[in-house]
Amino acid sequence: MNEFQLQGINHIALVCKDMARTVDFYTNTLGLKLIKTIALPDGGQHFFFDIGNGEAIAFFWFPQAPQAAPGIASVRPDAWQTGNITTAHGSLNHLAFNVSFEKLQEYREKLIAKGIEVTPVLHHADVADGYVPEVDESTFISSVYFFDPDGILLEFAANLRELGDPDRDIQHQPATAVSTTN
Repeated sequence: MNEFQLQGINHIALVCKDMARTVDFYTNTLGLKLIKTIALPDGGQHFFFDIGNGEAIAFFWFPQAPQAAPGIASVRPDAWQTGNITTAHGSLNHLAFNVSFEKLQEYREKLIAKGIEVTPVLHHADVADGYVPEVDESTFISSVYFFDPDGILLEFAANLRELGDPDRDIQHQPATAVSTTN
C-alpha cells in the first residue's frame, strides 16, 4: 500500500498576464467552466476552471508579476520550428489534458477553426525518435500541442494503452545531475 493515497490532481496553479484574456480563452476557446474566483489582498486574483473528474486548473494574476521568460520558465514559442522544448529546472514544461483518441482529430480541427495554431496529431511511441507516422503496437499516447494566450504549452493527450509495465515501460535509469550547484 502507498504511504499517501493520492486521488489525482486537485488543481494546478499557473500565472497569467491578463485574467480577462485567460477567462476568455479557457471558457470560450476550450469550453471550461469557471468555478471559483478569489480576490487577493495585493489586488491580484486567483481563478479556477473545472477540467473534469473533480480536478481544476487555476490561474493567479499578480499586478506586479515579472515578465514571461520563454525558453526558461516556459517552452519557447518557436518550438514547432526548432524542436527545442527545453525549460528550466522547476518550470512547467506543458500541461496535458486527457481526451479520447476518437475525438483527438475533431478537437484539433475545432482549435484550428478558432484560430489556434496546433501541431499535427503526434503518435508517441517506443521507437528511437519517439514518434511513428501511424498508430501501431509501439504507440502509447497520441496528442496535439498548442499554446494558450500566455505561451503556456497545452496538450490534448489520448492514452492508447495503460502505462506501467516494467518490461515495456520502465527501461531507463534516472539520470543524475553532473553538478549539484543548482
